[in-house]
Amino acid sequence: MTPLPPGSTIGILGGGQLGRMLGVAAAQLGYRCHIYAPDEASVAADVAAEFTCAQDDDIPALEKFADACDVITFEFENVPVAPLTAIADRAPLYPPVAALDIAQNRIAEKNYARTHGGKTAPFAEVTDAASLDKAIADIGAPAILKTIRMGYDGKGQARIKPGDDLGKHWDSVAHQPCVAEGFVTFSHEFSVILVRGQDGAIRYWDTPHNIHEDGILAQSLVPAPAEIARQEEAARALAAKMADAMDYVGVLTCEFFATDNGPVFNEMAPRVHNSGHWTIEGAITSQFENHIRAICGLPLGDTGLVADRVEMTNLIGGSAGEWQALLTDSANQLHLYGKGESRPGRKMGHVTKLFF
Repeated sequence: MTPLPPGSTIGILGGGQLGRMLGVAAAQLGYRCHIYAPDEASVAADVAAEFTCAQDDDIPALEKFADACDVITFEFENVPVAPLTAIADRAPLYPPVAALDIAQNRIAEKNYARTHGGKTAPFAEVTDAASLDKAIADIGAPAILKTIRMGYDGKGQARIKPGDDLGKHWDSVAHQPCVAEGFVTFSHEFSVILVRGQDGAIRYWDTPHNIHEDGILAQSLVPAPAEIARQEEAARALAAKMADAMDYVGVLTCEFFATDNGPVFNEMAPRVHNSGHWTIEGAITSQFENHIRAICGLPLGDTGLVADRVEMTNLIGGSAGEWQALLTDSANQLHLYGKGESRPGRKMGHVTKLFF
């Protein structure tokens, strides 16, 4: 493992706020970042040395981008996998494409967790109206219908209640291939956030208790309550098995439900994650810095807490307009992502508060 020296260029596929925060962490360590994204309005490009605005399947543009980079990573797991094969021999890509491929398919993702000993909610593949009828007959309602690909933050989902017209739900997801999931009775939601180096070393951050509103993460709180702490070891073991099997490099986040029968795997994100934003101020080394360290072959940083308690609250939609009021509390650490338009459900920033 030869460390990538400062001054090298890190390519980042995706131009959102996660890329922005990766770029800030990379600059602190002396690296340059080159953003590749299809939209001209890129908040990540605002803090990067270079920006390529091109479509995800533009092979010549991807090849030129890869040739300008010493290592490549991504901040968004829905980057198309097939075009990445065209640049596989031009620059190292971390995390591996295999992780992207699994995370982009909800059924493959759940089967992967089960293969490594994890428990999931009951689920069935849905490809047409008839298979939706059968899935609900087998799983029961209430249930949730999710598109197999491209859904996040509650998008591409339909909640099914007993007696619902299933045809309307099938129409609501535009007849896309889906997975029907049975509901899980749980007390809390939480995530395991780990980083794995090129040498296979793994470190974990404290496990956050995640609170969602309308399918979108609202808060992450550390330390987690006892109900989560009792399930942390088993959840971490599953996440580590999955990371090792993929020869993963970088930050990996796995989301879980805390149930009476132990942790139930929900989904994984092969990237830095919203539930780890608290680590910027709340941990000795943030998820963003450790992701950069991992992909560049540097030693991993200490993930320990720097406070007794940490609260991270997302600023969603118009709530980012309260930035002046938030700054009147001198303990608030405010992060605004530089997005121009505020829309309902859109993550505009976050605020972190430490308690000693």
